[in-house]
Amino acid sequence: MKIGYYPGCSLHSTGIEYDLSTRKVCDVLGVELAEVSKWVCCGSSPAHQCDELMSIALPAKNMVLAQKDGLKEVCAPCASCYSRLKVAQERLKDPEVKKDVEHVLAAEVPEDMEILHILDVITEKVGLDAVADKVVQNLGGVKVACYYGCLMTRPPKVTGKRDFENPTDMESVMAALGAEPLDWNLKTFCCGASFALTKTDVVLELTKKILTDAEAVEADVIAVGCPLCHANLDGRQPQINEKFSTDFNIPIMYFTELMGLAFGVKPKELGLFKHLTEVDDFLKERALI
Repeated sequence: MKIGYYPGCSLHSTGIEYDLSTRKVCDVLGVELAEVSKWVCCGSSPAHQCDELMSIALPAKNMVLAQKDGLKEVCAPCASCYSRLKVAQERLKDPEVKKDVEHVLAAEVPEDMEILHILDVITEKVGLDAVADKVVQNLGGVKVACYYGCLMTRPPKVTGKRDFENPTDMESVMAALGAEPLDWNLKTFCCGASFALTKTDVVLELTKKILTDAEAVEADVIAVGCPLCHANLDGRQPQINEKFSTDFNIPIMYFTELMGLAFGVKPKELGLFKHLTEVDDFLKERALI
Protein backbone atom coordinates (compact mmCIF):
# COMPACT_ATOMS: atom_id res chain seq x y z
CA MET A 1 0.00 0.00 0.00
CA LYS A 2 1.34 3.42 -0.97
CA ILE A 3 0.03 6.63 0.55
CA GLY A 4 1.13 10.26 0.45
CA TYR A 5 2.90 11.52 3.55
CA TYR A 6 2.77 15.09 4.79
CA PRO A 7 4.99 15.30 7.90
CA GLY A 8 4.67 19.05 8.45
CA CYS A 9 7.10 21.25 10.33
CA SER A 10 6.85 19.72 13.81
CA LEU A 11 7.72 16.21 12.67
CA HIS A 12 10.92 17.53 11.14
CA SER A 13 11.87 19.36 14.35
CA THR A 14 10.44 19.15 17.88
CA GLY A 15 8.30 16.10 17.11
CA ILE A 16 10.88 14.10 15.19
CA GLU A 17 10.20 11.01 17.33
CA TYR A 18 6.66 11.01 15.94
CA ASP A 19 8.09 10.98 12.41
CA LEU A 20 10.61 8.24 13.24
CA SER A 21 8.04 6.00 14.90
CA THR A 22 5.42 6.59 12.20
CA ARG A 23 7.86 5.58 9.47
CA LYS A 24 8.99 2.48 11.38
CA VAL A 25 5.45 1.36 12.14
CA CYS A 26 4.32 1.86 8.55
CA ASP A 27 7.34 -0.07 7.32
CA VAL A 28 6.41 -3.02 9.54
CA LEU A 29 2.79 -2.84 8.35
CA GLY A 30 3.78 -2.71 4.69
CA VAL A 31 2.63 0.86 4.14
CA GLU A 32 4.87 2.87 1.81
CA LEU A 33 4.91 6.53 2.83
CA ALA A 34 5.57 8.79 -0.15
CA GLU A 35 6.58 12.15 1.29
CA VAL A 36 5.03 15.02 -0.66
CA SER A 37 7.75 16.69 -2.73
CA LYS A 38 8.72 20.21 -1.67
CA TRP A 39 5.88 20.47 0.83
CA VAL A 40 5.35 23.78 2.61
CA CYS A 41 4.10 24.72 6.08
CA CYS A 42 0.34 24.25 6.45
CA GLY A 43 0.00 27.44 8.50
CA SER A 44 -0.82 25.46 11.64
CA SER A 45 -2.30 27.58 14.44
CA PRO A 46 -1.02 31.07 13.45
CA ALA A 47 -2.08 31.46 9.79
CA HIS A 48 -5.85 31.58 10.21
CA GLN A 49 -5.38 34.19 12.95
CA CYS A 50 -3.62 36.46 10.46
CA ASP A 51 -5.12 35.94 7.00
CA GLU A 52 -7.89 33.57 5.95
CA LEU A 53 -6.80 33.34 2.32
CA MET A 54 -3.26 32.43 3.36
CA SER A 55 -4.57 29.83 5.82
CA ILE A 56 -6.39 28.07 2.97
CA ALA A 57 -3.76 28.61 0.27
CA LEU A 58 -0.95 27.00 2.29
CA PRO A 59 -2.60 23.59 2.76
CA ALA A 60 -4.07 23.85 -0.75
CA LYS A 61 -0.53 24.25 -2.07
CA ASN A 62 0.35 20.91 -0.50
CA MET A 63 -2.62 19.27 -2.18
CA VAL A 64 -1.41 20.62 -5.51
CA LEU A 65 2.09 19.28 -4.83
CA ALA A 66 0.68 15.89 -3.80
CA GLN A 67 -1.31 15.71 -7.02
CA LYS A 68 1.84 16.46 -9.03
CA ASP A 69 3.40 13.45 -7.29
CA GLY A 70 0.50 11.32 -8.50
CA LEU A 71 -0.96 10.95 -5.01
CA LYS A 72 -4.68 10.66 -4.30
CA GLU A 73 -4.43 10.01 -0.56
CA VAL A 74 -2.33 12.00 1.91
CA CYS A 75 -1.88 11.28 5.59
CA ALA A 76 -0.77 13.85 8.14
CA PRO A 77 0.31 12.55 11.57
CA CYS A 78 0.21 16.04 13.12
CA ALA A 79 -3.34 16.77 14.26
CA SER A 80 -2.90 20.46 13.50
CA CYS A 81 -1.68 19.78 9.95
CA TYR A 82 -4.48 17.28 9.47
CA SER A 83 -7.01 19.84 10.65
CA ARG A 84 -5.70 22.63 8.40
CA LEU A 85 -5.79 20.35 5.35
CA LYS A 86 -9.33 19.22 6.15
CA VAL A 87 -10.51 22.77 6.88
CA ALA A 88 -9.03 23.96 3.58
CA GLN A 89 -10.94 21.24 1.74
CA GLU A 90 -14.15 22.34 3.41
CA ARG A 91 -13.60 26.02 2.60
CA LEU A 92 -12.65 25.22 -1.00
CA LYS A 93 -16.20 23.99 -1.57
CA ASP A 94 -17.07 27.68 -1.81
CA PRO A 95 -16.56 28.60 -5.50
CA GLU A 96 -15.39 32.13 -4.68
CA VAL A 97 -12.84 30.90 -2.16
CA LYS A 98 -11.59 28.27 -4.59
CA LYS A 99 -11.25 30.89 -7.32
CA ASP A 100 -9.20 33.19 -5.07
CA VAL A 101 -6.94 30.39 -3.84
CA GLU A 102 -6.28 29.05 -7.32
CA HIS A 103 -5.46 32.57 -8.47
CA VAL A 104 -2.89 32.91 -5.69
CA LEU A 105 -1.39 29.50 -6.40
CA ALA A 106 -1.67 29.77 -10.18
CA ALA A 107 -2.78 26.14 -10.09
CA GLU A 108 -5.95 24.09 -9.91
CA VAL A 109 -6.54 22.53 -6.50
CA PRO A 110 -7.66 18.87 -6.62
CA GLU A 111 -11.15 18.26 -5.29
CA ASP A 112 -10.90 14.53 -4.69
CA MET A 113 -7.78 14.32 -2.50
CA GLU A 114 -8.38 12.09 0.54
CA ILE A 115 -6.86 13.55 3.71
CA LEU A 116 -6.25 11.16 6.59
CA HIS A 117 -4.69 11.23 10.02
CA ILE A 118 -2.12 8.45 10.44
CA LEU A 119 -4.49 6.84 12.97
CA ASP A 120 -7.10 6.62 10.18
CA VAL A 121 -4.58 4.90 7.93
CA ILE A 122 -3.87 2.29 10.59
CA THR A 123 -7.48 1.61 11.58
CA GLU A 124 -9.23 2.03 8.22
CA LYS A 125 -6.65 1.13 5.57
CA VAL A 126 -4.47 -1.41 7.39
CA GLY A 127 -6.88 -2.85 9.95
CA LEU A 128 -6.61 -4.03 13.53
CA ASP A 129 -6.08 -7.68 12.62
CA ALA A 130 -2.98 -6.74 10.63
CA VAL A 131 -1.74 -4.70 13.59
CA ALA A 132 -2.24 -7.60 16.00
CA ASP A 133 -0.45 -9.97 13.61
CA LYS A 134 2.73 -7.87 13.82
CA VAL A 135 2.96 -7.85 17.63
CA VAL A 136 6.10 -9.59 18.90
CA GLN A 137 6.20 -7.92 22.33
CA ASN A 138 2.77 -7.88 23.90
CA LEU A 139 1.96 -4.77 25.91
CA GLY A 140 -0.09 -6.77 28.40
CA GLY A 141 -0.66 -4.95 31.67
CA VAL A 142 0.22 -1.50 30.34
CA LYS A 143 -2.57 0.92 31.26
CA VAL A 144 -2.92 3.54 28.53
CA ALA A 145 -4.91 6.77 28.63
CA CYS A 146 -5.52 7.61 24.96
CA TYR A 147 -5.54 11.37 24.42
CA TYR A 148 -6.92 12.87 21.21
CA GLY A 149 -7.06 16.56 22.04
CA CYS A 150 -9.18 18.89 19.95
CA LEU A 151 -8.24 18.49 16.32
CA MET A 152 -8.06 14.76 15.59
CA THR A 153 -11.85 14.51 15.74
CA ARG A 154 -13.25 18.06 15.69
CA PRO A 155 -15.03 19.93 14.29
CA PRO A 156 -17.12 16.98 13.07
CA LYS A 157 -18.33 18.88 10.00
CA VAL A 158 -14.70 18.96 8.87
CA THR A 159 -13.36 15.64 10.15
CA GLY A 160 -16.48 13.61 9.45
CA LYS A 161 -16.04 11.81 12.77
CA ARG A 162 -19.19 10.49 14.41
CA ASP A 163 -17.83 9.86 17.90
CA PHE A 164 -15.97 13.15 18.05
CA GLU A 165 -16.47 13.57 21.82
CA ASN A 166 -15.69 9.97 22.70
CA PRO A 167 -13.48 8.49 19.96
CA THR A 168 -12.20 4.94 20.41
CA ASP A 169 -9.90 4.23 17.45
CA MET A 170 -6.70 4.71 19.44
CA GLU A 171 -8.07 2.50 22.21
CA SER A 172 -8.73 -0.21 19.62
CA VAL A 173 -5.13 -0.02 18.43
CA MET A 174 -3.81 -0.21 21.99
CA ALA A 175 -6.00 -3.24 22.68
CA ALA A 176 -4.64 -4.91 19.54
CA LEU A 177 -1.16 -4.49 21.04
CA GLY A 178 -2.29 -6.20 24.24
CA ALA A 179 -2.40 -3.00 26.31
CA GLU A 180 -5.28 -1.97 28.55
CA PRO A 181 -6.94 1.22 27.24
CA LEU A 182 -8.53 3.16 30.07
CA ASP A 183 -11.90 4.88 30.31
CA TRP A 184 -11.27 8.45 31.38
CA ASN A 185 -12.93 11.86 31.11
CA LEU A 186 -10.57 14.23 29.31
CA LYS A 187 -9.50 12.37 26.16
CA THR A 188 -10.72 15.23 23.92
CA PHE A 189 -10.07 18.10 26.36
CA CYS A 190 -7.97 20.99 25.03
CA CYS A 191 -4.33 21.21 26.20
CA GLY A 192 -3.95 24.82 25.06
CA ALA A 193 -1.75 23.93 22.08
CA SER A 194 0.30 26.91 20.86
CA PHE A 195 -0.98 29.16 23.66
CA ALA A 196 1.96 27.67 25.56
CA LEU A 197 3.99 30.67 24.41
CA THR A 198 1.48 33.51 24.78
CA LYS A 199 -0.76 32.31 27.62
CA THR A 200 1.42 29.87 29.52
CA ASP A 201 -0.66 30.01 32.71
CA VAL A 202 -3.75 28.90 30.79
CA VAL A 203 -1.85 25.98 29.25
CA LEU A 204 -0.45 24.91 32.62
CA GLU A 205 -3.95 24.88 34.12
CA LEU A 206 -5.45 22.92 31.22
CA THR A 207 -2.58 20.44 31.10
CA LYS A 208 -2.74 19.91 34.87
CA LYS A 209 -6.39 18.88 34.53
CA ILE A 210 -5.51 16.31 31.86
CA LEU A 211 -2.64 14.86 33.88
CA THR A 212 -4.78 14.77 37.03
CA ASP A 213 -7.53 12.83 35.27
CA ALA A 214 -5.05 10.36 33.78
CA GLU A 215 -3.45 9.87 37.19
CA ALA A 216 -6.87 9.29 38.76
CA VAL A 217 -7.43 6.22 36.57
CA GLU A 218 -3.87 5.01 37.32
CA ALA A 219 -2.58 5.40 33.78
CA ASP A 220 0.95 4.12 33.19
CA VAL A 221 1.28 6.27 30.09
CA ILE A 222 -0.67 8.82 28.06
CA ALA A 223 -0.73 8.08 24.33
CA VAL A 224 -1.06 11.03 21.95
CA GLY A 225 -1.31 11.72 18.23
CA CYS A 226 -0.37 15.39 18.07
CA PRO A 227 3.05 17.05 18.51
CA LEU A 228 1.52 20.19 20.03
CA CYS A 229 -0.29 18.13 22.66
CA HIS A 230 2.87 16.10 23.25
CA ALA A 231 4.93 19.25 23.77
CA ASN A 232 2.58 20.52 26.48
CA LEU A 233 1.95 17.23 28.26
CA ASP A 234 5.53 16.00 28.05
CA GLY A 235 7.45 19.23 28.46
CA ARG A 236 5.36 21.21 30.93
CA GLN A 237 5.22 18.74 33.83
CA PRO A 238 8.11 20.37 35.76
CA GLN A 239 6.45 23.79 35.49
CA ILE A 240 3.11 22.35 36.57
CA ASN A 241 4.72 20.64 39.55
CA GLU A 242 6.38 23.88 40.60
CA LYS A 243 3.27 26.03 40.16
CA PHE A 244 0.72 23.67 41.72
CA SER A 245 2.93 21.67 44.14
CA THR A 246 2.16 18.45 42.30
CA ASP A 247 4.53 15.58 41.53
CA PHE A 248 3.55 14.48 38.03
CA ASN A 249 5.98 12.21 36.23
CA ILE A 250 3.70 10.56 33.69
CA PRO A 251 5.27 9.25 30.47
CA ILE A 252 3.76 10.85 27.37
CA MET A 253 4.24 8.77 24.24
CA TYR A 254 3.04 8.94 20.66
CA PHE A 255 0.76 5.99 20.00
CA THR A 256 3.10 5.07 17.15
CA GLU A 257 5.97 4.71 19.63
CA LEU A 258 3.95 2.19 21.62
CA MET A 259 3.13 0.38 18.40
CA GLY A 260 6.80 0.33 17.47
CA LEU A 261 7.77 -1.21 20.81
CA ALA A 262 5.09 -3.87 20.41
CA PHE A 263 6.43 -4.58 16.92
CA GLY A 264 9.94 -5.10 18.31
CA VAL A 265 11.50 -1.91 16.95
CA LYS A 266 14.52 -0.71 18.94
CA PRO A 267 13.79 2.26 21.24
CA LYS A 268 16.52 4.41 19.68
CA GLU A 269 14.97 3.92 16.24
CA LEU A 270 11.68 5.22 17.63
CA GLY A 271 13.25 8.38 19.04
CA LEU A 272 12.46 7.60 22.67
CA PHE A 273 15.57 9.52 23.71
CA LYS A 274 13.78 12.75 22.71
CA HIS A 275 11.30 12.77 25.58
CA LEU A 276 11.57 15.39 28.31
CA THR A 277 9.56 13.41 30.86
CA GLU A 278 11.53 10.20 31.40
CA VAL A 279 10.11 7.05 29.83
CA ASP A 280 12.97 4.62 30.52
CA ASP A 281 11.90 3.64 34.05
CA PHE A 282 8.36 2.87 32.91
CA LEU A 283 9.60 0.85 29.93
CA LYS A 284 12.10 -1.10 32.06
CA GLU A 285 9.45 -1.90 34.67
CA ARG A 286 7.30 -3.34 31.90
CA ALA A 287 10.27 -5.16 30.33
CA LEU A 288 9.73 -3.23 27.10
CA ILE A 289 13.40 -2.25 26.78
